[in-house]
Amino acid sequence: QLQLVESGGGLVQPGGSLRLSCAASGFTLNLYAIGWFRQAPGKEREGVSCISNKGGVTNYADSVKGRFTISRDNAKNTVYLQMNSLKPEDTAVYYCALRGPSTLFTICAGDMNYWGKGTQVTVSS
Repeated sequence: QLQLVESGGGLVQPGGSLRLSCAASGFTLNLYAIGWFRQAPGKEREGVSCISNKGGVTNYADSVKGRFTISRDNAKNTVYLQMNSLKPEDTAVYYCALRGPSTLFTICAGDMNYWGKGTQVTVSS
């Protein structure tokens, strides 16, 4: 069964940190580019970060550069998003998504093929 399950969300004060995890079941993760996306109430979903299937190429939205770090552990079939210096505007439901499978270099451009159900992150004092 193909499944993506996010975890690690919660309530944190401004300036705090969280680490989100995305556990992938049924996937050969090294064939997929992996992205983190978020959607705040009343706003469109936006891309936060992506890591390629080969070479570990990463990119980030300007709003999170220098604060968030994406990483992957193919052996554990898990992707992480380390979020530091959190701000109230980071409050959103965070989703992981995969694009692939492909043996060619793949990033998150275009439609993602698989999505998790999301985890809530709330940054508030």
